[in-house]
Amino acid sequence: MANSNYTNGIAAFVNLLETDKYNGQDTGKFSITLTMDEDEATALENMGIKLKEYQGKAQRKFSTKYQVPVYDPEGNEIPTGDLRYGSKVRLKWAEGRPHPVHGVSTYLSAVKVIEFAEQSETSEEF
Repeated sequence: MANSNYTNGIAAFVNLLETDKYNGQDTGKFSITLTMDEDEATALENMGIKLKEYQGKAQRKFSTKYQVPVYDPEGNEIPTGDLRYGSKVRLKWAEGRPHPVHGVSTYLSAVKVIEFAEQSETSEEF
């Protein structure tokens, strides 16, 4: 595996307790989708990683076949379920081999919460 990389952003879609479902099928992978600023997005694009755009912001899904540790701002491991939408996080990940269509894979290895989202934010989204 390649060297570890770190990317900061906001947790958008978090599937770290259960594996992802896509069109009703279990993908067998845990994942987190990160919304990031321009600098982080540019750094990933320069590595050959393809990004999606959502509401004008760059996003990327990082996935793994294994449950990954989640750490609080002090570096203590916390329950994975404590990580919520809107939390500021730093992801540790490794890059996979380049794919001609999908670009470089991003394999998640750990998550550190920089700042927890306030609980009320989620309910206001509706």
